[in-house]
Amino acid sequence: MNITLNQTDGNNASLKVNLQEADYAPRVDEQIKEYSKKANIKGFRPGKVPAGLIRKMYGKGILVESINQLLHESVNNYIKENKLRILGEPLPERQDENAIDWDNQKEFEFSYAVGLLPEFELPLDKVSVEKYNIEVDQTTVDEAYEQMQKQFGKTTNPEVSEANDYLYGDLKQVEGEFETKTLLPLNKVVAGADKFVGVKPGDTITFDIREAFGDDAALAHVTGLSKDVTKDLNGQFTFTVEKINRTENADMDQEFFDKIFGKDNVKTQEEFDAKVREVIKDNYDREAENVLDRTVIDQLVDSASIDVPQEFFKRWLTATNEGKITPEQIDEFYDQYLKELKWSMIRNKVVEDNDIKVSNEDVVESARQKMMAQFNMPEVPAEMEETFNNFLDNHLKQNNGRNFVNEYEALVAEKVLAFVKEKIKVTEKTVSAEEFRNLVA
Repeated sequence: MNITLNQTDGNNASLKVNLQEADYAPRVDEQIKEYSKKANIKGFRPGKVPAGLIRKMYGKGILVESINQLLHESVNNYIKENKLRILGEPLPERQDENAIDWDNQKEFEFSYAVGLLPEFELPLDKVSVEKYNIEVDQTTVDEAYEQMQKQFGKTTNPEVSEANDYLYGDLKQVEGEFETKTLLPLNKVVAGADKFVGVKPGDTITFDIREAFGDDAALAHVTGLSKDVTKDLNGQFTFTVEKINRTENADMDQEFFDKIFGKDNVKTQEEFDAKVREVIKDNYDREAENVLDRTVIDQLVDSASIDVPQEFFKRWLTATNEGKITPEQIDEFYDQYLKELKWSMIRNKVVEDNDIKVSNEDVVESARQKMMAQFNMPEVPAEMEETFNNFLDNHLKQNNGRNFVNEYEALVAEKVLAFVKEKIKVTEKTVSAEEFRNLVA
C-alpha cells in the first residue's frame, strides 16, 4: 500500500491511495472463511460450504466491502500518524463508475480531496469587549408588577368596552369571504382606537384592518392567518362584539405574594419589592452574560486570521447534509456556517493549548443539575434517587449518545469562554434596563 499527499495550495490537498493485491487479499480471504461458516446453501451442511463456491457467489461484494474498510482505516491512520489538521473528513474524488473492473483488476488507486486547516494565532491581548451592568429602575419594577397583577388578576365581562380590554366576536371581510371568530386586543390597535372603545355586546364595528393593526405580525395574531397571507391583507372589515373581556389587577396582598414566591416566603410589601428587584436583576445579569459570550465569540472570530478552504468546505457541507440542505441554501447561509467553523477551531485551539478538560463525571453532573432545575427539584429525594439516575442515564444515551455529546460540547464551550474572559480586556458599562433592551433588540 502506498499513500501520498499532494498539497495543491495552502488549504487543499489530494490524498492518493494505491492498493496492491497483497494489501487486501488477506482481509478478503478472512471474510470468505467467515461467510463459509455462516452460509446456508442447499446441498451443503452448515459450515461446510467450500470457499471456492463462496468466492464465486459473493466474491465481488466481499472484495468491495473489504477494500472500503481497508481504505477507511488506512486513510484515518495516515491522518492521525501525520497529525494532519483537516476540515471534516476526506471526500472521494468523483470517478467513472465503470472505471474499476472488480472482476479482473488486481491493483487499485483511489483519490480523495482534503481540506487543510491552517495554524493560526489567537490575539487575546487585542480583544476588548463591554460587559453590561443593568440598573433596575422603578419603571422596570412597575412594569413587572403590572404584568404579574394582570397574570393573577380576575377576568370580568363588562357591558361597555374600555382601552386595554379584549373583544371577542365575529371578524368578517366586507369584500371577500374571510370570516373567523377571534379575540381583538385593543392595546394592539395602532389607529382608530376610539371605534373600539365604548362598544357593547351586539355592536358592529367597521374599520380598515391594515390601518387598525398595522404590521403583518399583529394581523396574523388577530386573524389566525400566517404572515405570508396577511402581507396581502387589506381593506374594510366588520367586527360584531359577542363578549368583552377585562382583567382586573390582582391586589398586592398576602395571597398575591404567596402566588408569586410561595407561601409565607414574602410577608411585607418591602420584602416583596426587594425580592422582585432581585429576580429582575438576576434575569438581566444572565442575559447580559449571554450577550457578553456572544460578543466575545464574534470578536475572537473577527480577530483571528483563519484561512479556510472555502470550496472544499461548501462541498463537505453538501456531502454531509445530503438531502437536508441544498447548495443554494449553503450559499445563502455560508457566512453563518463559516463563523461556526472558525469558532470551533478557536475553541479546539484554546482547549489544546491550555489543557482544558471535561470529564464524564462533569457531563453527568451538569446534565443532572439541568434536569433537577427543569423539574424544580432543589435536591433529589432518597426514595427517588435510583429512578432519577436511570432517567438521567437514558436521557444521555438517547439519539445514539448525541445528548451526551451535546452536553459535553456545551461544557467545553463554557470552560473555554470562562478562560478567554480572564485573558481579554472586559470593560463594564452600566446601563438602564430600557437601554439594555434597546441594545440587544
